[in-house]
Amino acid sequence: MAGKKILWLLPLTILLYACPYESAVPLEHGPVEPVDSSMYGYWYGIVKDGSDFFGIEALDITKDSDSTYNIIRYGKAAKGDIILPDTAYFTGYISYIGEQRYMNIVADIVIVETKRNSKVPVVKTQRVYYVAAFTMRHDTLDVKAITEDFTPSSRKGYKTPEQLKELVDTMTKQKKNIYDDLYTLSYRKIERPKPMKPF
Repeated sequence: MAGKKILWLLPLTILLYACPYESAVPLEHGPVEPVDSSMYGYWYGIVKDGSDFFGIEALDITKDSDSTYNIIRYGKAAKGDIILPDTAYFTGYISYIGEQRYMNIVADIVIVETKRNSKVPVVKTQRVYYVAAFTMRHDTLDVKAITEDFTPSSRKGYKTPEQLKELVDTMTKQKKNIYDDLYTLSYRKIERPKPMKPF
């Protein structure tokens, strides 16, 4: 039996703090909507899960192409006396379901497999998608990630974007909460911090 180890490419606060739905397909086959330049900038937010765990997050969103964004997520979490910094890099693009905008977040996860009769590990890259609804008002960005278990069949995965999109549409019309309450974040746009000068 092969042993698997997933490397730390997912944001650390996602691993410790919430479990968004990890999909094999996005809501669209590819980017179709033009980028919204009002999303560009540095977005800052503070999150708390009701215990002693606090997280500080920032999203740095820039243009990648006419229909995709570069997203850098900076995080620093504190649990007890331990500070846990992390940075993750994504590409994103927008989809609509009705009037609601969603961000398809593209991530590549590196998986290391060790087989029983081999000392040489096999390294594979697997592409996954996260889907989050978002709204913008003035200088505030509200993000709600679809939860890992938003439907009992979600763990089986979906083979096409159409299947995933239809289910999200149906469940939201039925007023079902498909979002992770712990991973519902608000960000405020601030001036991008200047790089620190070396000593």
